[in-house]
Amino acid sequence: MALGLMMALPLAESLLRRVFGVGITGSAVFVQHLVLYVGMLGSVIAARKGRLLSISFVTTYLQGKWKTAASVYANLFAVVITCYLVIASIQFILAKKIVGDTLIHGVPLWPILLILPFGFALVACRTFLQVCSSWTIRCVAFLIITAMLSIGTVVSAKSLVLPGIVGLLLASVLGAPIFTVLGGAAMILFWGNGQPIAMVPINHYRLTVDATLPVIPLFTLVGYFLAESGAAQRLLAIFQTIFSKMRGGAVIITTVVCALFTAFTGASGVTILALGGLLMPILISSRYSQRNTLGLLTSAGSLGLLFPPSLPPILYAVVATTIGSEITIGSIFLAGLIPGVLLPVLTWWWGIRSDPSTYIQEALSGTKALKAVLQAKWELLLPVVALVSLFSGIATPVEAAAFTALYALIIEVCVYRDLKFFRDVPRVMVGVVFLLAVFLLFLVLPWDSPTSFSPSAFRKGLWNGQKIPFIPSGFFSSP
Repeated sequence: MALGLMMALPLAESLLRRVFGVGITGSAVFVQHLVLYVGMLGSVIAARKGRLLSISFVTTYLQGKWKTAASVYANLFAVVITCYLVIASIQFILAKKIVGDTLIHGVPLWPILLILPFGFALVACRTFLQVCSSWTIRCVAFLIITAMLSIGTVVSAKSLVLPGIVGLLLASVLGAPIFTVLGGAAMILFWGNGQPIAMVPINHYRLTVDATLPVIPLFTLVGYFLAESGAAQRLLAIFQTIFSKMRGGAVIITTVVCALFTAFTGASGVTILALGGLLMPILISSRYSQRNTLGLLTSAGSLGLLFPPSLPPILYAVVATTIGSEITIGSIFLAGLIPGVLLPVLTWWWGIRSDPSTYIQEALSGTKALKAVLQAKWELLLPVVALVSLFSGIATPVEAAAFTALYALIIEVCVYRDLKFFRDVPRVMVGVVFLLAVFLLFLVLPWDSPTSFSPSAFRKGLWNGQKIPFIPSGFFSSP
């Protein structure tokens, strides 16, 4: 419902402004705060399913009791950090209440912000239940968590910084969620420097309600509509008709279709799930080895991350703008154009050189190609709709994203009828909410903080006089 409102309000605002010359007062602010709600509720869903993003490569080598112990330790630390995020969020809300900040029309802001401690508290509860299935161990874990939360009242903060960072790093390699590692490190360093830990939720809130951020879930929704419908088969039919009889044609088909999908989903994992089962038989039938096929499908899922309206460049621009840089969405997509094109071209070159099949060049069947294009004509127009509305200036970025999402909804539900409105659309939106939660939790790190634990160049925040956000690219290979 929140995601639906996020799409409907900008559309209504744009329509009313053009027809009657009057918009909806405060609609932009309301949409920005919907992002916060969608992200926090999505994080609760992710915690319930045990799918909070983590780096747990060490646990793959552990067996039996060692693996259980590692999981218990990682989840314990995650619960403690999340509880501190609850405390920090409450401090932030109390400060807002004292100051008397309002949202719109005199509505106080602090009740709106209650979603922060409420969401973090639910995430902590779900993570605690994953510590172990034994209630005896859970009771012991509860006592340990209570002791860790109380230790700061009896021990000097500065003396706990190093042990806290070491314990946090150990928890991270044992499978603690990444947001607890980033947020925990920030809070430990703030705490050690005598600064309030409320700075963490303050920065999280400031980034989450950025004016441009609603673009991300809306364009991601477009990608999910494509992934859950029959768009993959229709687009695949076009490129098969054109490239299948060429040397390396299977690789060209794979890279083009994957790049197109990833540009909208913003996540390589979604692309691989949507297209892997369709593309793998094509590559195998072209005599590519299973190893090369799996490698190509895995890497091709990331080939569209630099093309508009992909999620990572937009997120980078949002963070950069928030910390004082003059990087815009248009400029970052323009900067990524050449490397974005170079990546699939190099993949084509590899595919042509390593193609084990022997092809007899056949003339392109114009009839078949035209039939395939006409079948997918509405989906082929989707990038045009997105780019024209986004860069033409006729709409704000959020309105352009909402219009593109509405267009995708109409063609998949009403034109092709691949999705049922009441059965499939809510399920698709839940998937978007889950992905949104993954990267919004990632924003708990104060990117412009002087206590950042990132490398010195990023800690100083200087690159040609501009602050630069540090965003690991691997994060966007979502689960």
